[in-house]
Amino acid sequence: MNPNQRSSSVTSGRNWLGVDVGGTFTDLVLFDRDSGRLQVLKTPSTPQDQSEGILAGVRRLDVGADGLERIVHGTTVATNTALEGDGARLAVVATAGHRDVLVVGRGNRMAMYNIKAPPNRPLVPRSRCLEVRERLAADGSVAVPLDEDDVAAVGRRLAEEGVEAVAICFLHSYANPEHERRAAEILAEMLPGVVVTGSAEVLPEYREYERFSTTALNAFVAPRMRRYLGELRNRLGAAGISAPLSIMTSNGGTLPAERVEAMPVLSMLSGPAGGAIAASYVGAAAGHPDVITCDMGGTSTDVCLVRGGEFAMTTEGRVGAFPVKIRQIDINTIGAGGGSIAAVQAGGFLTVGPRSAKAFPGPACFGRGGTEPTVTDANVALGRLGTDRLLGGEIRLDRDAALAAVARLGGEVGLSVEAMAEGILRIAVVSMAGAIKEVSVMRGIDPRDFALLPYGGAGPLQAVAIAEELGMRTVVVPPMPGNFSAFGLLVADFRRDLVRTRVSALGALAAADMRALLAELADAGRDELEAAGFPEERRRFTASLDMRYAGQSFELSVPAALDIDDLGALARAFEDVYVARYGGTTTAPIEVVSYRVAAWGLSDKPELPAIEGAGRSLDAARIGTRDIVFGGTAQATPILDRDRLPVGEGVTGPVIIEEEGSSTVVPPGWSAALDRIGCIVLRRSEGVLS
Repeated sequence: MNPNQRSSSVTSGRNWLGVDVGGTFTDLVLFDRDSGRLQVLKTPSTPQDQSEGILAGVRRLDVGADGLERIVHGTTVATNTALEGDGARLAVVATAGHRDVLVVGRGNRMAMYNIKAPPNRPLVPRSRCLEVRERLAADGSVAVPLDEDDVAAVGRRLAEEGVEAVAICFLHSYANPEHERRAAEILAEMLPGVVVTGSAEVLPEYREYERFSTTALNAFVAPRMRRYLGELRNRLGAAGISAPLSIMTSNGGTLPAERVEAMPVLSMLSGPAGGAIAASYVGAAAGHPDVITCDMGGTSTDVCLVRGGEFAMTTEGRVGAFPVKIRQIDINTIGAGGGSIAAVQAGGFLTVGPRSAKAFPGPACFGRGGTEPTVTDANVALGRLGTDRLLGGEIRLDRDAALAAVARLGGEVGLSVEAMAEGILRIAVVSMAGAIKEVSVMRGIDPRDFALLPYGGAGPLQAVAIAEELGMRTVVVPPMPGNFSAFGLLVADFRRDLVRTRVSALGALAAADMRALLAELADAGRDELEAAGFPEERRRFTASLDMRYAGQSFELSVPAALDIDDLGALARAFEDVYVARYGGTTTAPIEVVSYRVAAWGLSDKPELPAIEGAGRSLDAARIGTRDIVFGGTAQATPILDRDRLPVGEGVTGPVIIEEEGSSTVVPPGWSAALDRIGCIVLRRSEGVLS
């Protein structure tokens, strides 16, 4: 397989397109179902309107108007809107006496050692948190009926204030959504064109602050997301492209764009989720089902632990200061990427990130006016990232500009260019290794039992240094690392997660009642799968329960069968999960808190065919030699073309393996070989590190 192979034009209607928009580049992967060929492309992102970069990429791929059967998009619009705070003019309607839930929050101190640190600003000012009389008990029974006159009065006030979105957040609506539904009907009628969202629709779970926050965030980003997706569909239509548009969601599945317009909070981890899906798929195919991913792009790095081909899930996510309690892949993100800026802070210490040069002006080596040194500039200065290829097919890297930027910073701290560049990379590597420790070591998992699977344009450049920091002995660089998350969009299945909170002691539950509640959730998922066009044989359902010991504040997810009948086995399964996380159990009663069902619509997937050996050899792969700095010393280092490497024939570092969109650094003490599906497998030589 040569994923970089391009055809002059794509006319078949059996093509799938995955598009992942990052902070620096927009990555595209085109899969031709007839030939099995994959084409990849990178084009600079257009942050002011992501659709411009997407359309530019489609034009460069030369896809005919009727050449696409399916488009899957990973987008950062919802995330960026939340982080930049430029969403809708929002109002929150709450139960009387509870307008301050979003202001008070959990009372956590985000700056632990600063007693004067101000609290985080809520998403909506208190003046637009309004109350109506109503009250439900924890079991959903009505304590105070909904006062519809109050709702109407709120509607008149919001109309005068020109709000663009309303989040309705009533106490205990997860147990009975009727009050929220009726209030939404009244407000939607009074406020035409305004997005009205109820918390029971977004997150039917208990914990008021997290539910209110997630709902408010959904409403805050919804108008902008609706405009963006509508404009994208219009522009695709104007180009003659009628293929259905799906959006990657945070749980590792896809949903139709229309569904995400109504529930944009589901797409907060859209792009990173695509990479985790691809890592699970490719890692298993390469014989490495246990991997830790490292997706290093231009602005940030995302890490995720995959064990046995399965990625961990969580409901404890955050976007900036705001909790997002939707079901999502457990991905840890830090502000360290290729565009992360290195600078000397007060006190004379060096930092790398989270401030980023972004796509514009970009690193100094981009030649777009950037002058501050970045991780990419450090790699160019050390010779590890070559300047012969156009980055993203468009950007000619300027090594002199990179050297000048790094030298200026080195002059501030009295270091040579080489020492300064290696210092920048060292700090970035420690930050990324720390992020991996959070999803492994801090949960009782030894990263040395896993292979590191790096991707993103910058991931393979730093992969071995990260592995050495963690004591890992194997690195697996997948095909198309620079476009890997976009490939994951084509691998992902349709997925919808459904949840219902019902807190009760396990000993007081009947298996029949638990089956009935899980069946109710499965029926709701079945309706969505049917609406999406998935036949019965393409549907799959999985269930889990959130469980804890009585008196505890947080739960662990325990897999369960839809037709559960043995509660003793369920208790033992919970104890096993608890021991794996905390090392022991207690004698307290076990509680079931929430019931979850994942409804899957299984899609066809592109395969990674075996590499053909014709025309491949180490001699054919060698395209030159370049001086590369390792440990302060420049060494003449062979440069190899990945697309010409033979299968199974190893090379010993130092070597640089280049390809479209990325480069893999093989330092001294490591070896590399191409496997049968095109992964570069790097292994540490015995005795290099203990």
